[in-house]
Amino acid sequence: MTVVAIVGNGPEELIPEFNPYIDKVDYWIGADRGAFVLAQKEIPIKYAVGDFDSIDEREKVIIRETADNYEEYQSEKDETDLEIALLKAFELNPDEIYLFGVTGGRIDHELANIQLLYLIRNKGIKGVIIDQLNYLELTLPGTYEIMEDNLYSNISFIPYSEKVEGITLTGFYYPLTDKTITWGSTRCISNKLSSNSGTFSYDKGILLLIKSRDAIPK
Repeated sequence: MTVVAIVGNGPEELIPEFNPYIDKVDYWIGADRGAFVLAQKEIPIKYAVGDFDSIDEREKVIIRETADNYEEYQSEKDETDLEIALLKAFELNPDEIYLFGVTGGRIDHELANIQLLYLIRNKGIKGVIIDQLNYLELTLPGTYEIMEDNLYSNISFIPYSEKVEGITLTGFYYPLTDKTITWGSTRCISNKLSSNSGTFSYDKGILLLIKSRDAIPK
C-alpha cells in the first residue's frame, strides 16, 4: 500500500505531530509554506510546489536543499497550491492520502480543501484530513468499522449530499437504525462509541465522518 502525505499552508498550531505518521507515509509533499514546515522537521520532501508567496528567499533555499523536486508557480494560476500538490500525489498512485495543514485560517480555503476529499474519493483513494482537533474522511455507501480513538473520541456524521438514506449506527452511545438525514440536520452530531468499536453503514448519499477532540493538547 502506498501512502502520500501533503502538508499545506494552514496555521502551524493546528498541524499535529508527524511522528505517528512517519512510518506509515511513503512520500511527503509540501504545498507552499507546508514545504518549509517539512524542511524544518528534516522530513524528506518528494515534491515542494506552489507560488511560495508566504516564505522568504532564505526559506526557499532551505526547501530546495531538502526537496527532491522543487516547482515554483506564478501566483496567478487556476489551481490552489494544495490542488497542485494533490495532482502530484495522484502521479504517485497512492492508496491513501493524508492532508495536514489544510484547516484553520481563511474559511474559503478550508471549505475548498474539505471538498478536495471528494476529488480524492472519486479516484478510489482514501483521503483524510487531520489536524490537532479533527479527523475528517469522506465516505461512500457501505459498511465501516470505527475503532475507539483516545485522541479523537467525539464522532459526527455530516451529510455531504442533499440526503443520506439508510444510516445505521451500531455500538454507539446514540444508535440509529435505517434513518435518513439531510442537509442542515444535526441529528448525527457529537456521538461516541459505547464499546471498543462500532460500525456505521448507509445505502445512498455521501457522508462526511468527523472525529474530534475537545481541545488542542498543551
